[in-house]
Amino acid sequence: QVQFVESGGGLVQPGGSLRLSCAASGSRGIIYAMGWYRQAPGKQREWVAIITSTGATNYADSVKGRFTVSRDNAKRMVYLQMNSLNPEDTAVYFCNEYPASGSWGQGTQVTVSS
Repeated sequence: QVQFVESGGGLVQPGGSLRLSCAASGSRGIIYAMGWYRQAPGKQREWVAIITSTGATNYADSVKGRFTVSRDNAKRMVYLQMNSLNPEDTAVYFCNEYPASGSWGQGTQVTVSS
């Protein structure tokens, strides 16, 4: 069983940046692929970025070139650097394995508004 705790969200103006963090805890070892997901009001949860244990990454088209995912396997942490934020990025952001499994954390709210 693995638990995920997300942090780093907040209110930011369009064009601004935020860095999200995800801490994984539990008895499992290194998770091969970790993902960031988001859920906007009234919409289904969608994946945003993926990173493997070896550092390979993939991004949804909507965030490509603006978001950067990274991880620290020793600390069991995953990060999401978000730049050039726009109102369409407003959502609750979650981390989980990819594909997602088990329970979800509470997420961290990101609001992009002037």
